[in-house]
Amino acid sequence: MPKHFISRTVWFISLVSLFTDMAGEMLYPVMPVYLKTVGYSIVFIGVLEGCTEAVAGLGKSYFGRWSDAVNKRLPFVQLGYLLSALSKPMLAVSTQWWWIFTSRFIDRTGKGMRTAPRDAMLNAESTESNKASVFGFHRMMDTFGAVLGPLIALLFLYFYPGNYKALFLLAFIPGILAVLTTLLLRERKSTVIKKAVPAFHETFTYWKQSPILYKKLITALILFAVINSSDVFLLLKMKEAGIADIAVIGTYIFYNLVYALAAYPLGKLADKVGKKTVFISGLFFYAIAYTGFAFAHSMPLFILFFAGYGLYAAATEGVAKAWISTLAPAAENASAIGFYTGLQSVAALTASTVAGIVWVYGSPLYVFVPAAIVALLVALWLRGIFPQK
Repeated sequence: MPKHFISRTVWFISLVSLFTDMAGEMLYPVMPVYLKTVGYSIVFIGVLEGCTEAVAGLGKSYFGRWSDAVNKRLPFVQLGYLLSALSKPMLAVSTQWWWIFTSRFIDRTGKGMRTAPRDAMLNAESTESNKASVFGFHRMMDTFGAVLGPLIALLFLYFYPGNYKALFLLAFIPGILAVLTTLLLRERKSTVIKKAVPAFHETFTYWKQSPILYKKLITALILFAVINSSDVFLLLKMKEAGIADIAVIGTYIFYNLVYALAAYPLGKLADKVGKKTVFISGLFFYAIAYTGFAFAHSMPLFILFFAGYGLYAAATEGVAKAWISTLAPAAENASAIGFYTGLQSVAALTASTVAGIVWVYGSPLYVFVPAAIVALLVALWLRGIFPQK
């Protein structure tokens, strides 16, 4: 494979992610508003998202182990994207709490099922010299979906205000395009011997057999994850500063655009100068942005710090997975990435729960500043314990 070649499989996986993120992000900004409109409380919304994200977290680790055991990736990818696509129009059927929970459960199960096997397929399409470029390209395409989705939702609700059920049906179109695109994927043949399918209680047992450098990296990443709360708090900070709703959503789209435009170039840079260097730079961008969010009260400052936050995401999301994949054997790649992304989801749930309590009973200052400090400490630790590349 040429040094910087983006293969056919990487292109198709990236298109699948673009369509899926477009469908998901058409609904992400409006779901809280919709649920409040039909009578549900903030508490219900919080419990709903917390429970379903926990399902996704457990699924990422478990299905990663399962995928490695049977030495198959594509069936998990195809079924996972199908489940997420089917969940979108389900929201238009009923407003009963159990139906909404079922829809979100199916969506997050699909995410948990596909994530680690998909990333293992991306890794199989890369070499040591272009690994971060491949993951960065995928993040770029995925995040362009996160730009297009909210834009479509805003335009639709501008012309059809309050017509949420029609929007849920509309989101099925990019979802099903993603599923159809998965049918064009082909999985590389492997000679790895199949193993027994792991039991569910073995979901997080990969840690025991993982290499020592993998353990060091995952420890650092999870220490960061437990203070890295949901982006919702950044948008909430804008709302508390008196910024209009349309400007808040527009800034969120701007953040995703910066992320999308920077992900591939920073992935290529990571292949050239080292994954550690780019990842640590991303943590410094995070620390600067979060410190800025703690004190920002004007639109120009929010735009500036969201630009920095987009650079942080571009420098870390894909690069972290590329880095992890170099520290684990190819036959264990889905387990290695799934273990990390599963713990990351659980850590994010913890971080957001604690941040919400601190926000209500303390101050936003105590959410953002400690997170910035921990990010700097993790960056310094990573700099000390890993070789340059």
